[in-house]
Amino acid sequence: MSGHSKWHNIKLRKQAQDKAKSKIYGKLSREIITAAREGGGDPDANARLRAAVDKARAAGMPQDNVKRAIQRGTGETEGAAYEQATYEGYGPGGVAILVEVLTDNRNRVVGELRSVFTRNGGNLGASNSVAWLFERKGIILVPRSAASEDRVLETALEAAAEDMTTDESSHEIRTQPQDLEEVKQALDAAGIGYESAEVTMVPQTRVTLGEREAHQVLRLMDALDELDDVQQVYANFDIPDQIMEAVAA
Repeated sequence: MSGHSKWHNIKLRKQAQDKAKSKIYGKLSREIITAAREGGGDPDANARLRAAVDKARAAGMPQDNVKRAIQRGTGETEGAAYEQATYEGYGPGGVAILVEVLTDNRNRVVGELRSVFTRNGGNLGASNSVAWLFERKGIILVPRSAASEDRVLETALEAAAEDMTTDESSHEIRTQPQDLEEVKQALDAAGIGYESAEVTMVPQTRVTLGEREAHQVLRLMDALDELDDVQQVYANFDIPDQIMEAVAA
């Protein structure tokens, strides 16, 4: 599993343990609003909305919050209209970074992103400066304690998964974006629980970092993730296990 995936897993667990949920719920609400606005308010007929609602439930977001966000997206109640945008840049060590945002003010978010990149040893890049290094995939993380590697692999492959890798804590299943839901349903039917399931951007090449650059890049990733308008941050760094354990402690 790549260093970026490990960082993402650490972030998910940190969010699950975080008692101050307002920022997390705010980001989830924006995604639900946008998904409902684009594809309607029925999760069964709107795959993006279903994924957003599942993520909100996994984060412990109250059902009333989810309902209000859907209503704002469908126009039943008033609220800000968010615009989707993707920004690209480089971090320390030449790490390529993609930042997906939902914002009601592009000028504000560009200024905030440029400031964060600059303060943390990176720079905001031009359109398509790094996007070509990434490919959109479905990724499902299954804890190793949930089932044996053979059982998870067999279930996933029978349901159109592309492949699976395993590390000391989890199985990582990779799918085409349109096949993610089918694989999730197969795992559910087999009684195999999963930690997360989402469509994400997977790097095609990776930059291996030493300890100093790892600290710098992770500070940049965390600073970007703290911005209210930022929904997802993707990067192509790889950090050896020993260094990752040191910087994550």
